[in-house]
Amino acid sequence: MNKLFTQLLALRHIDDDFLHPNYENLTDPATMPDMDKTISRIQSAIKNHEKILIYGDYDVDGVTASTVMDSALRLAGALPPEIMLPDRFIDGYGMSPRLIDRAKEHGITLVITVDCGSRNHDIVDELGLAHIDTIITDHHECAPDLPAAIAVVNPHRQDYTGPDTLKSLAGVGVAFKVAQGLVAAGLIPSGQEKWLLDLVLIGTICDSMLLTGENRILGYYGIKVLEKTRRKGLRELMKNAGITKISSESIGFQIGPRLNAAGRLESAELSLNLLRTDSAAEAASIAATLEELNSRRRTEQRAATSEITKRRAATKSDDQVIVESGKWHEGIIGIVAGRLVEQYHRPSFVLTEVENGIYKGSGRSFGDFSLAAALDSVRDVIEGGGGHAGAAGVQIRAENIDIFRSRINDYYKSLHLTDQERFLKCHADLSTEHLGDFTLDFLDSLKLLEPYGPGNEEPIFCLTGASILETRRMGSDGQHLRLDLRGKDGKIIKCVSFFAPASWFTLDEAENYDFLIRPIENEFRGVRSVEARLLDILPSSSADHYYIYYIILVQYPTLVSLGARCLLFSTVFSTVTSKKT
Repeated sequence: MNKLFTQLLALRHIDDDFLHPNYENLTDPATMPDMDKTISRIQSAIKNHEKILIYGDYDVDGVTASTVMDSALRLAGALPPEIMLPDRFIDGYGMSPRLIDRAKEHGITLVITVDCGSRNHDIVDELGLAHIDTIITDHHECAPDLPAAIAVVNPHRQDYTGPDTLKSLAGVGVAFKVAQGLVAAGLIPSGQEKWLLDLVLIGTICDSMLLTGENRILGYYGIKVLEKTRRKGLRELMKNAGITKISSESIGFQIGPRLNAAGRLESAELSLNLLRTDSAAEAASIAATLEELNSRRRTEQRAATSEITKRRAATKSDDQVIVESGKWHEGIIGIVAGRLVEQYHRPSFVLTEVENGIYKGSGRSFGDFSLAAALDSVRDVIEGGGGHAGAAGVQIRAENIDIFRSRINDYYKSLHLTDQERFLKCHADLSTEHLGDFTLDFLDSLKLLEPYGPGNEEPIFCLTGASILETRRMGSDGQHLRLDLRGKDGKIIKCVSFFAPASWFTLDEAENYDFLIRPIENEFRGVRSVEARLLDILPSSSADHYYIYYIILVQYPTLVSLGARCLLFSTVFSTVTSKKT
């Protein structure tokens, strides 16, 4: 086994159970709250030939969860369910009042939610008055009092006492546990549920869930299923996207955005139909439409980001919280807010006019600045809003935007936060001077860690002592950078940085730097080679610190006392300093 890979496993405390998880170790679905009530009610609906409606969400998690629940019910012998997804521009998030009319109109007697519903008490009550039962399957936070549903299958219930690993499930993961429950009840042949894991993988990665514990097992087998998926729509979408190998990157940056593009710009029904179709012709048609929508989404997103960038350069604003308003497509403002965070390293709100005088906004944050808490501090100047620490939505009147901007920034200053940029910086797992460590065999070993995500991040390596051979601009506007590096062992590697910082194009080739990289495999005309994504460039002195941390934390793990570690740090630092002098 590659020495660098062995060191990585030791550093992350990864054992064989993580590298090769056992499907049989998945948590018993009966540990989910109200699972027994859920299975019993579904059994009754199947026996009595009742009409079932699945209500989902318009993002990737909601669309994949809707498809998983639909497939599970069909496998169990239910009548083909109806599926209703909310419209981002009409309904917003959660159960829409339009659901009530549709359920009545179509004679529905059982509504099953996926990825939503835990806080929709009023809608559940109205369905109940119409003699329509509701089963909620969700993974969002619950209020102390639950909706009056037949069952609320949600590991975030305040009375939940099961294993914590289930709290990391996405909405699609909770839907899969229902499918497992149907298997345990003998309604689905054992093993058939595994074909749903391609969707579980996609929804889990795109919802940024922890990829440890239960999700590690689901993700590990999800990759295997996605590689041989039976879904014509997914195969067509991957072909159009040029995906030849399944990875977290191809799912998160190619599959996910295309599935999301429908809900952002038109209707999530397109993506739902793509995942469910058995027609090759329909799959090709929808995949082509999603490709066009994703291209349009990128164009509008770049235009909005460019407009904001030019505006900020002209105004030279020093606000710690960016608040920008304009007339952009509502479906892209969340992405644009995220791009502003990446570009300026500041929390950001992007607002767009949705009706005369009313703006809808999307915010993104990081570190210790919670958007949910920030919005609570300005309730008197907004029409509504809420969300999480890192992402939130807001509605505001045009005349209050400047007040909102000022008050949000005052709130930020009141927190006296320091060094928030540290939360956005890359951190290397290990350091090396030798490019020869990055072999194709090493990349094959790294694949054992897939899928990557929170809790199981893709490894980053610090390349020290390398010299710059060549820098080259790439892209239509020269916005990307290619850097050729030579390691101390004489090996050469090509590194690429997309949308590289301007300072990276003028590096002094006579200076020494440390390069944070992710090794990747490139294949051209059947020939495989090792290249790298360039993530950060640091002054060479930082290599000394990486070396110190390596010595303290890896080479001398038995030095557990604080005094011993401090003494060793001081000694090594003095030695390094004297050598440099």
